[in-house]
Amino acid sequence: MLKAAKPEPVALFICVTCQQADARPGALLYRRLEDMLNGRAVRLYPVECMSICKRPCTVAVSSPGKWSYIIGGIDEAVDAPALLDYLDAYAASESGTPPLKKRPAVIRRGTIARLPPHTHKESYAAS
Repeated sequence: MLKAAKPEPVALFICVTCQQADARPGALLYRRLEDMLNGRAVRLYPVECMSICKRPCTVAVSSPGKWSYIIGGIDEAVDAPALLDYLDAYAASESGTPPLKKRPAVIRRGTIARLPPHTHKESYAAS
């Protein structure tokens, strides 16, 4: 019997450039999440400047064949658990679009953009 292919890990890109006072909140979020992943299929990537400096911390979530999201305003001190909950819902969603009720408030509030999957099709409009 063939084993099912292991799904690609979710990629979480974290802007580590923005500075507030004497800290870089994205770098703090990156380190916090490294300690909290607990075996999740998530790969963290530090990114130099995502050009959304007015909404630190900014992250981007993507996975092959799924919609990608850019999310800003993540508070590294309190929002890491909610971000992980969202990543779980994103990973479980076939298209990368978990239902709104599965998206924590900080994610619903902070979503800046949603980008279609890199695989192209005729239309991404709702039918």
